[in-house]
Amino acid sequence: MECRHCASPLEKPGDFCLVCREANTEAIVLEAARERATLTMLAADGDGGDGADSARRDDDPILGETTITTMPEDGENEVVELRNFAGLIGDEIRRKRPEEVYAGGDRAVIQAVREDIHHQFYRVEDEEPVDAVLERRGNRALDVVQTPPAEKIGGSHSTLIGGRTGMRAIRTVAGHPHVKKVIPGPIDAGGKGSQSGLRAKVTRADDGGNVRMLLRDGSSVQENRVVTTARDREMGERIREDLNEVLTDAEFQ
Repeated sequence: MECRHCASPLEKPGDFCLVCREANTEAIVLEAARERATLTMLAADGDGGDGADSARRDDDPILGETTITTMPEDGENEVVELRNFAGLIGDEIRRKRPEEVYAGGDRAVIQAVREDIHHQFYRVEDEEPVDAVLERRGNRALDVVQTPPAEKIGGSHSTLIGGRTGMRAIRTVAGHPHVKKVIPGPIDAGGKGSQSGLRAKVTRADDGGNVRMLLRDGSSVQENRVVTTARDREMGERIREDLNEVLTDAEFQ
């Protein structure tokens, strides 16, 4: 494959071009199993691959795919083996420098990859994840908020239940690129007690695409308003799913 910007040859389809310093891959879809991972590289919408390495039409957004395998270990060796597997996957993602990474499949593998790289991950649960991502990207063009998570938190209520743990949960949600603002609400101390520690959940989107984040710690409950870049309920529901996946990965659910 050649670079879509300067036509320089690339070692692998979708690689970041070291000649013109431009990215060829806008998004990657990671299909993760415990022993095998497939990465599919996507160009910008309507901008397809070319050259001998492309197996698709010129107007197809799929640039190519890469498969990485491992031999799962048991016991003490599993930690090292899983970390090495995630490192190989991370290396492939880094050489593409995508704006987004969509991931589905084995949660342990995905979490290990997330710890290895610093890209924004979006969970995708579908039997055909690449098709689902292409449809999703084609149907929505959500604005991305570059504001640091700490600067997105505001409102008249400054107290959060759970102390530092509660703040970590809030910042986890505020770090999502389609979240504009998180507004903490009042604390209700009359709920049913729980011994499971602080838990967080994002509730159903409203008609404007905004959601609510519930924090529960013991008998205390706090409802926090989350303002998103979604324009309707459908887009808001996609953000809600992303946020709950992020909270699950961070062990708040």
